[in-house]
Amino acid sequence: MPSLKGSGSHLALYSAVFMSSITLAAEQASDMTAREVTAMLFDAQAGTVNLSGRNLSNLDLSGLDFKKARLSNADLFGTDLADSNLREADLAGARLDRTTLTRTRFTGADLTGAKILRPNIFASLDVTFTEQPDFSNARMVGAKLAGRFERVSFAGTDLTNAVFAAVPRQNETLISPRSELANCDFSGAKLQNADLGFNDLRFARFVNADLRGASFVEANLEGANFSGADVSGADFTNARISDAQFEGTTGLDFANGLHPFANDKP
Repeated sequence: MPSLKGSGSHLALYSAVFMSSITLAAEQASDMTAREVTAMLFDAQAGTVNLSGRNLSNLDLSGLDFKKARLSNADLFGTDLADSNLREADLAGARLDRTTLTRTRFTGADLTGAKILRPNIFASLDVTFTEQPDFSNARMVGAKLAGRFERVSFAGTDLTNAVFAAVPRQNETLISPRSELANCDFSGAKLQNADLGFNDLRFARFVNADLRGASFVEANLEGANFSGADVSGADFTNARISDAQFEGTTGLDFANGLHPFANDKP
């Protein structure tokens, strides 16, 4: 049997080698290195960089200005995009699962059909006001999102047919399958036929939003604001709606699960 003397130093050495192997394997899995992506973006004019379909998984691309790059169908699994500028970028069909999105800007980006499952947004279990990404005025038709998105802005965003859950739901293996969307801003957003069921949407803002056909089945909507929204055909079955606001809301007579509560609102 080998001697255990110096086992502590040996363990430290083995750990360092193991972590280096993981880093190397991640870089080899990607089509490009972080240095190559950075150099390409640094020299480019806005709208000229094409990274469509590239495997950029697990790279550190934090703090970069992507200059409206084309990233459609790109694989960004586990990529660090903290503090990056992805405004008006083309991310249609991109995979952003497990990405780090702290303070990432997606304003006006095209995320049609993109997947954003279990991203890392907050540095701790506490929700910090300055850490959330910005998806305002983006195009996210048919996008799939799941995880912690508290206080994130989707104001003015097109989320038609979007699904805020792992798909299908029964495949979710984490302890809590719901998405955390408390205090999110969906003001003026399009959420036609979107699926927000079972999620935590306490104090979310849906002011003047298009919610026709949206599903809020068994969602927690306590304190949510639906003022001026259109809820025609929306499904609120078994949703928790105490203290929710429905001033000026249209389509109440054509929504499911609200009667008689919503119609009693002034």
